[in-house]
Amino acid sequence: MWRAVTLAALVLLPLAAVAQTRVEPGALAAALGAAAPGDHLILAPGRHDGPVILTRPVTLEGEAGAELVGNGTGSVILVTAPDVTVRGMSVSGSGTDGAQVDSGIRVIKGADRALIEGNHLHGNLHGIDIHGARDAMVRGNTVIGSDFFRMNDRGNGIYVWNAPGTVIEGNDVRLGRDGIFSNTSRQNVYRNNIFRDLRFAVHFMNTNDTEVSGNISIGNTLGFALMFSDRIVVRDNKSLGDRTHGLMLNYANNADVTGNLIRGGTHEKCTFIYNAHKNLIAGNRFEGCEIGIHFTAGSERNAITGNAFVGNRTQVKYVGTRHIEWSLAGVGNFWSDHPAFDLDGDSRADSPFRPNDLMDHILWSQPSAKLLLGSPAVQLVRWSQAAFPAILPGGVVDSHPLMRAPDITVSPELAAAEAAAIRAAKSRKHEDVDALASH
Repeated sequence: MWRAVTLAALVLLPLAAVAQTRVEPGALAAALGAAAPGDHLILAPGRHDGPVILTRPVTLEGEAGAELVGNGTGSVILVTAPDVTVRGMSVSGSGTDGAQVDSGIRVIKGADRALIEGNHLHGNLHGIDIHGARDAMVRGNTVIGSDFFRMNDRGNGIYVWNAPGTVIEGNDVRLGRDGIFSNTSRQNVYRNNIFRDLRFAVHFMNTNDTEVSGNISIGNTLGFALMFSDRIVVRDNKSLGDRTHGLMLNYANNADVTGNLIRGGTHEKCTFIYNAHKNLIAGNRFEGCEIGIHFTAGSERNAITGNAFVGNRTQVKYVGTRHIEWSLAGVGNFWSDHPAFDLDGDSRADSPFRPNDLMDHILWSQPSAKLLLGSPAVQLVRWSQAAFPAILPGGVVDSHPLMRAPDITVSPELAAAEAAAIRAAKSRKHEDVDALASH
């Protein structure tokens, strides 16, 4: 019996030793100095002065109205210990040194399993930086960056560097440079976040085996820029009213890109695929862009099936002379400009579809030829190609076009935000960022 009692006492001892302390303004430094591992510090309403360094596994939580304000140098909260929780804080006042990655909350190598949730970060250079720590959880935060630098010189909402196992979920990120910038990392999950008024919503460089799902990009310069990354999953995201590209795969290989909505209004290209190989692009909807997909630079062995190309001025721009089949196992794509019939009722068009012809290739290489578009000579060339397909150049062919477009719904609230972003983009006098010049 005494052994059972002793064991119960040993189990309960750590719980009894955990202290919950309410910290009044002006007392934070002393409270952190006296805190033991596992302690829970609750900041009372009011201003608490930073910066602070969390060197023990503690919980730092703010009551409504509690503000932690830095002194304009370094990071406001620097986490160096594992198993730290930062919750419910209003955090502002970081430094502006990009080389030091000054941030509202910075979690560095060794500070594994950090939980950063429900915070409001505003006016910092970077919002949250997960820098070398493993298995961090960043969820439910509001991150509002700054607009006092040129966009390329601002910090990121959430920066992930070499931080395997990081999950970023349910955050709202505005202003700054990139919503999530993920560099040299792997095995991460970025899901159900919303990004507005940024350069890139999600930006990958050398990030492998990672999921990007359920995110919403509204009114950014570019939605999802996925570069130099392998084996990524890009699923059920939305790019609404972004200004240049909705989705870009640049040297991205073996990706699954499914169920995404890229909807224009101001998009130059719904999707740009550059030197990207062995990707599955299926069940997406590319709608209302100048170009549906721009496909170039030797991209090979991609499976493009079950997508909808709706109302794009140019459905596909393929720069190359090879014939490329855009269907898989008898399932092609829906093309809004394909005047098709389905006499056998199998939901497939009875004739193949070629989105480009010889005149398209001429116009891409010689833009001034647009002056001749209405001439009889151009009409004769196009009629000849329709009558004699053997003279068509290499390019994309869909041998099994679909008769119905997959639909992806947008809530009224998101549609209103999208419309506002498009209006703002059209009234913009100039753009202070070259989206691809510095990344």
